[in-house]
Amino acid sequence: METSVNLSTEKAQRDYQLVLRARDEGDERAFADLMRMYREPLYMMLFKMTSDATVAEDLTIEAFGKAFHQLSNYTPKHAFSTWLFAIASNNCIDYLRRKRKEQTYYIDDIVSPVSDETQRASRELNIPSDDDNPEEDMVRRQRIQIMREVIKQLKPMYRHIVELRYFEELSYEEIAAKMDIPIGSVKSKLHRAHSLLYTILSQRDDLF
Repeated sequence: METSVNLSTEKAQRDYQLVLRARDEGDERAFADLMRMYREPLYMMLFKMTSDATVAEDLTIEAFGKAFHQLSNYTPKHAFSTWLFAIASNNCIDYLRRKRKEQTYYIDDIVSPVSDETQRASRELNIPSDDDNPEEDMVRRQRIQIMREVIKQLKPMYRHIVELRYFEELSYEEIAAKMDIPIGSVKSKLHRAHSLLYTILSQRDDLF
């Protein structure tokens, strides 16, 4: 990181000091302060881009995870918020492109149904087509495995609710019914689980 700071506002200078504490000292409060200040505006931007509250929440988590992992690449040439929002925007654009690609595959399956049982099974399981990059597929599988290992580090209550949400892909309502708790409690527990995952992921060098 550059030693000469070129930040024009008090807010940008404050953020830079938090970045230094988070990066150089591993200060969890500095990480938390950055998240607290930018979580809501970041979420609102991503919600406008996706029109999906759940997706926007997930992308917000990913953006912070990537930014915290890449803090060594941040330079004070620009404000931290500018850098953070650029990461989030680019990540969201990548997500939307992948989503359009998946939708295209789905339309193709409807228009051109297959008779081969192996191909049909692959499509039903949402396995990427043969045209996908095998190396990228391997990386995705490795990341999923890493995420499962990370989630195992959570307390049982948080681990269970994360697994229901992201591995079993249950809705908030379904999770509430299965765990016999209010929907508000589901959301608050997921929010807390996300915060705990941030802390763990920020120490990993093999995910983002």
